[in-house]
Amino acid sequence: MTTKTALPAQGRTPNRVRGRDYVLPACVALACAGAAFAGADTTFDPALTKFTDFLEGSGGKIITVLSLAGGLIGLASGRFSLGQVAVPVGVGIGVGTGVPIVTSVVTAVI
Repeated sequence: MTTKTALPAQGRTPNRVRGRDYVLPACVALACAGAAFAGADTTFDPALTKFTDFLEGSGGKIITVLSLAGGLIGLASGRFSLGQVAVPVGVGIGVGTGVPIVTSVVTAVI
């Protein structure tokens, strides 16, 4: 035995997504969108310069020394692990060379 289900008004099935429901908003969004150019905005350049100078200068040295001190405290407490030596070395290398690498990747022309 089969039963017939009543269709909603205008012949649409319930929970059926129509493609044309998205076409008009997409066209409006496309018409209103402006051009975006990577690297053309200079809004945050002063903040980026300050942060980069901090990490490459005294701030990077402070972060490295604090990391080394944390590793030495861990060694003095009797828990020896390679991570207590490797982490300060990695932090020093990352602060010293990581900032120019990340900056060059972000500002690269694709």
